[in-house]
Amino acid sequence: MSKSIGHMIASSNPLRVLPKTISAENIPDVLIHEIIDGIPLYRKGYRDVLAKTKTVEDIMGCSSLQFFIIDYILGILYPSIDRQKYIIATNEAGLHLDKRNNLSGDIMIFDKDVLTIDKIDTHYSKVHPKVSIEIDLDVELETFTENGYITIKTQKLLGFGTDKVIWFLTKPKSVMIAIKDGEWQTFSWDHDIEILDGITCNVGKYLKNKGSEFA
Repeated sequence: MSKSIGHMIASSNPLRVLPKTISAENIPDVLIHEIIDGIPLYRKGYRDVLAKTKTVEDIMGCSSLQFFIIDYILGILYPSIDRQKYIIATNEAGLHLDKRNNLSGDIMIFDKDVLTIDKIDTHYSKVHPKVSIEIDLDVELETFTENGYITIKTQKLLGFGTDKVIWFLTKPKSVMIAIKDGEWQTFSWDHDIEILDGITCNVGKYLKNKGSEFA
């Protein structure tokens, strides 16, 4: 049974400002994953890089569970989606909403009538995806709570023009779906989830069939 996202992840106070122990001036731009309302959000593990116990390359990638799920979803999308109508973007595809907001995504599906060839360049996309899919969080939660980050990023995407935002969260084994001008809902991830145009996935079922302990 679906539940209102307001009872699941929405936070009445999404910002949770913590004491600053590291000056932003000492953090290289490569460690910034996103910027929301002018606030830099750093990659998970960035403190280890600053402490020189890890390199930048060590923290750039996603976990094996994350890329396993991404591979599953892309494996469904590529043979099923209308490639004449849509472009599939992955590999931390970037969005430039405005001068205070840069977001990235695990999988984004763009309408070619919106992301026209004249809008493709060497910078972040300045047009909205039709669907944005996220697998877990890739930022250190220092400025936002987890619920607050998911909420505000989803709101930013929908406000930018995205029709649907889908979050797959591996620890609670859940999927959250937010639709523009519609109710936000959360399910167990063993439900069939429509991505778009009747194309569905079922992450929990897939992991179970593969014998994963995370199913």
